[in-house]
Amino acid sequence: MDASTQLYGVFGNPVGHSMSPVLFNQAFLDQGINAVYLAFPVMDIRQGVAAIRALGIRGVSVTIPHKTDIMDCLDDVDDLARRIGAVNTVVRVQDRLVGRNSDCPGAMQAISEAIPISGKRFAIIGAGGAARAIGFGLKQQNGQVIIINRSPERGEQLADALNADFMPIADAKSLACDMVINTTPVGMTPLVSAMPIPIEALDSGMTVMDIVYHPLETELLKQAARRGCRVIGGLAMFLYQAACQFEWWTGKPAPVDVMKQIVLERLTS
Repeated sequence: MDASTQLYGVFGNPVGHSMSPVLFNQAFLDQGINAVYLAFPVMDIRQGVAAIRALGIRGVSVTIPHKTDIMDCLDDVDDLARRIGAVNTVVRVQDRLVGRNSDCPGAMQAISEAIPISGKRFAIIGAGGAARAIGFGLKQQNGQVIIINRSPERGEQLADALNADFMPIADAKSLACDMVINTTPVGMTPLVSAMPIPIEALDSGMTVMDIVYHPLETELLKQAARRGCRVIGGLAMFLYQAACQFEWWTGKPAPVDVMKQIVLERLTS
């Protein structure tokens, strides 16, 4: 590190669990880029964006709970992120801060590797920024979507925005769907024994995906596997969306294999 080192980071609350610093710092090292990526616990996103401007931060990942509120703090938001209604990436373009969304393409790549999207029915647990991005991507590719959320108001708002169905989480005891996708932090370290939906909602005909990647196998995925479901961990989406961010920030292809290896080493050590 020296006076020319570029600064990147992740803004959220909490961020202590994040593997993004490990992933991006290894990617920068592999590609010979003089940069460092740090985790910043940010309570007030307006103050966080002011810090991006004041410190000359080159790029930022945005996570819970700021993906929606940050949109009003930026100079511009690209078309995809604006249509989704959530930003998870800030890119500095000269002196302007532009919001983008890598959750959507990252999730679509992970999901399409498991099942075809068109005509399939997807139950999305949660109504935050990741749920918005995934729901939008699925609808774009002719997937059918039902939103399941603890708060009916937020869940119905997202369902209306996506032209999707809504189900209160209290009623999620039987799901007629091809794939269940957890977009909430339920099951994330340190609360690893928590489940976002009742076990009886899962059956052997489903594919179950959890976007939580720490731990690699959440309680939801463990229970789904025991009931005969096909399971997809959060690492795939995490890597694919991070690869988009790396390429937007640096203009270079992301070393995905290197990024995956370092994260797996840290998560399994």
